[in-house]
Amino acid sequence: MSTTRRKTRVVCISDTHNQTPKLPPGDVLIHAGDLTNQGSYTELKRKVEWLEKQDFEAKIVIAGNHDITLDKPFFEENKASWKWPGFQDTEACRKLLTESKSITYLENESTTVRLPRRGTWFTVFGSPCTPKQQLADWAFQYEPNEAEKVWNRIPNGVDIVVTHTPPMGQCDGVGASRQQKDGRSGCPALLRRLEIVRPMLNICGHIHNGRGVETVQWRRRSSSLQLHGQPTTMDSGTLVSSVQFWNDPGASSKKLSLVDLTTMRARAGRGSGCDHTSLTRQLQPDSRCDHLQGQPDASFAPDQTGHKPPSGGDAKGEKLNPTASLTDVALRDSEALWGGSRGKAGGGGGLEHHDESDTGHGCPDEATQYIAERPRGMPPSGTEVARSQTTVINAAYLGPRVAGKTSVVYNKPIVVDVELPVWGSLDEPSEVYPQG
Repeated sequence: MSTTRRKTRVVCISDTHNQTPKLPPGDVLIHAGDLTNQGSYTELKRKVEWLEKQDFEAKIVIAGNHDITLDKPFFEENKASWKWPGFQDTEACRKLLTESKSITYLENESTTVRLPRRGTWFTVFGSPCTPKQQLADWAFQYEPNEAEKVWNRIPNGVDIVVTHTPPMGQCDGVGASRQQKDGRSGCPALLRRLEIVRPMLNICGHIHNGRGVETVQWRRRSSSLQLHGQPTTMDSGTLVSSVQFWNDPGASSKKLSLVDLTTMRARAGRGSGCDHTSLTRQLQPDSRCDHLQGQPDASFAPDQTGHKPPSGGDAKGEKLNPTASLTDVALRDSEALWGGSRGKAGGGGGLEHHDESDTGHGCPDEATQYIAERPRGMPPSGTEVARSQTTVINAAYLGPRVAGKTSVVYNKPIVVDVELPVWGSLDEPSEVYPQG
């Protein structure tokens, strides 16, 4: 029996930092962290109210390093480093999300999501964790020697992985010759785990000038690697055979920032060659270009309102500033405002192929092909899913600071069309089992 699939629209956003933008319609909303500037109860309450008003069948939310009160141990130890409008009850802050009737809040955990109206389903894992920064302490951070343990929590066979940090080298704004001025980049341990798990999507944020979409073609099959064992030190060049880069159709236009993965799957399913006639060649991906002293293409006209957010803003009546010791590395010069720019992308909205191994262009294997259908209640084994690629989406809403400009730019949410299995055509696993 073949699996029946149906197009499902996923709206991705991250790093809204107290903004409450108008969102395009879709079936699933995923927010990949940094809801607020520092996670006060007032900030979080306003953001949760905004999320609860959004009309989506499912709303998946994780925290980010700026949502400080959601990391209770960190907050209790470091709360004096920030100024607060009043007493902050971390349990009350967390309950805003954990007790919401319409929000699925994930913190290093996974779940299965059913969409009654669309009739499709998927599994998802979410984590707020990010690598520890050099210049300041933030919530949900881990040391390099803790990274493998953190990401081994991602279960084998999961469909969507939502992380605040991007993986190393993919949508992390870091080129071969430079690094973020605050020393940040994507996480290599996350990249290694993604190569083993091979989810359909990895939705992230955190590094704002990494905003964009990259579809990674993995170099080897997951079954050839140990799913349980000692971590490797393989780099992205060893793991990744090629990358397709997205040309944002919403750049400098009123169109949606759309990624259509259903057409890619259809081409692969037909076995025909990939059609690149509608794509404009990019010499570098958006997230790897050096500073060009200009505005990223994806941010020219984000919401038909220039450099102003379409709605919302900072929580009214609340001035949340770090103490003097953190002023230079917190809100004013945090990842919300670091400089950076992207190369100019061509029109279209497709994914452009970039082969890191110089083996030429070719149509990738079907990203979501299943080798075998699962019996009822059977958890994914990690070898049943024959995905050869993962699409990484950095959906940072707040743009980077541009040299010589004081205004902040707001990006559009990234809309992704995917094909998901229809409920009943392939029995869903009763749960997704974490590793380690």
